Amino acid sequence: MTDASNTFKKAPKRKPTKGKSVSVSPEMRQAYADLIKEKADKQEAYGRHLPSNETKGR
Repeated sequence: MTDASNTFKKAPKRKPTKGKSVSVSPEMRQAYADLIKEKADKQEAYGRHLPSNETKGR
């Protein structure tokens, strides 16, 4: 039979890889900021029309 102590050993931990860095133009950066702001505004407007939490406790 094979040696059981070698069969079920933990794998060594890997070193974390460094994330990629992407450079974008100032125009793209501004467009992305506008997109985020627009999404936040839509979320706020949607939240205004939801019923309040007072009716949830029934």
